[in-house]
Amino acid sequence: MEVAMPFKTITTIICNMDADRHALEAATALARREEGHLDVICLGLDRTQPGFYYAGTNAMALQDNLQQAQTESREIESQVTEFLRVQEISWVTNPLTAQMAGLTPQLAHFLRFSDVVVLPRPYGPGRSHEHEEILEAALFSGHVPVLVVPDTADVPQNIERVVVAWNESAEALGAVRSALPILQKADVVDITIIDPPQHGPDRSDPGGSLCQMLVRHGVRAEVSVLAKTMPRVSDVLCRQLRDKDADLLVMGAYGHSRFRESILGGATRHMLELADIPVLMSH
Repeated sequence: MEVAMPFKTITTIICNMDADRHALEAATALARREEGHLDVICLGLDRTQPGFYYAGTNAMALQDNLQQAQTESREIESQVTEFLRVQEISWVTNPLTAQMAGLTPQLAHFLRFSDVVVLPRPYGPGRSHEHEEILEAALFSGHVPVLVVPDTADVPQNIERVVVAWNESAEALGAVRSALPILQKADVVDITIIDPPQHGPDRSDPGGSLCQMLVRHGVRAEVSVLAKTMPRVSDVLCRQLRDKDADLLVMGAYGHSRFRESILGGATRHMLELADIPVLMSH
């Protein structure tokens, strides 16, 4: 059996220790589970919008914002270090100061060598615009898989039941390939297909080719073909997660570039808002 490349470099990004502590705990648990190394980016943000200052503004005001962000980054690093020094894993902290306008390229540069990035759910209480921006930077610019962990969920020591949301897309296949180290250890992997196209190349055997690929990798895979009996695909998928008592959802991340560099598509956003288990995504 060919063993997929394990998660050896695991990264998380902390921009508020109170809001992001759960992601740090999840990333630590994953690093311990995979016997990997944890990189923690301690992010101090200058939230000044470009163009906010008019010509002739006192340069000291600009400098103050930068120094405040640097202080914030050092404070986060101190809190993260205090948490990690008692953990029996390999880790390092990376203090980073960025302006919101330049956040994506800076993060993409740091993240490109990671095997997976562990982040909190970007929506909900305690979350702000930068959490969404960080997620999109990892997925669309860093091109690295992201494990999103809701505050109410943990990364189980043994991920036994996995649901793969399959729709024939390149993004979904990329997510499956990224998840192989986890899928190979799972007891059962359910390839879930909702309303497959009646005229597609795989109409006679939906999910069959993916199932065959996974079985050859030693994955215990099965296929579920479901009708779209609820208004949104995400609602059907959430019901399937409950029915299968899943520990993890694997899915492609869909984005479209219209107003910003990248915006998470509706189906992806709905799943991140609704899923109460970790979601591994790739684009």
